[in-house]
Amino acid sequence: MARSRLEATGAASSDEGRMSPAPARGVVLAHGGLAEGLVAAVRQIAGVTDDALVGVSHGGEDRQELCERAVSELRGRRNLLFTDLPSGGCHLAALIVTRERPEVPVITGVNLPMLLDFVFNRRLDFDELVPRLAVKGQVAIAGNRPRPQLL
Repeated sequence: MARSRLEATGAASSDEGRMSPAPARGVVLAHGGLAEGLVAAVRQIAGVTDDALVGVSHGGEDRQELCERAVSELRGRRNLLFTDLPSGGCHLAALIVTRERPEVPVITGVNLPMLLDFVFNRRLDFDELVPRLAVKGQVAIAGNRPRPQLL
């Protein structure tokens, strides 16, 4: 059976007749077991698969190897790289990857609310999706301290 033009271009039609982008794939680069932990939590909560989100943990390998592992997880035409720390080894590796793949946005400071919003909105254009994810991640950060009990 022949693929439709929409399938061949990686786009889908929306209810309004406009073309919407194919769903993006997220690659989380983080230190230790953080990448796999975040991805496992998203999968448990949202029920998504490897096609939506994968983790690449930095376990002390050199930067070139980390870059190669990240590149090996980029699939299709729409990918985002999420990193844990600005200026950390994962973030620097992501920036190196994007020298060759400038169409891939990098979002730093990854957290669970950001990734959940990503998997539910990964068909949005990157011009809308990337700022949205940054805001979702920031809004989810809050601090509380207990109030003293009044007698």
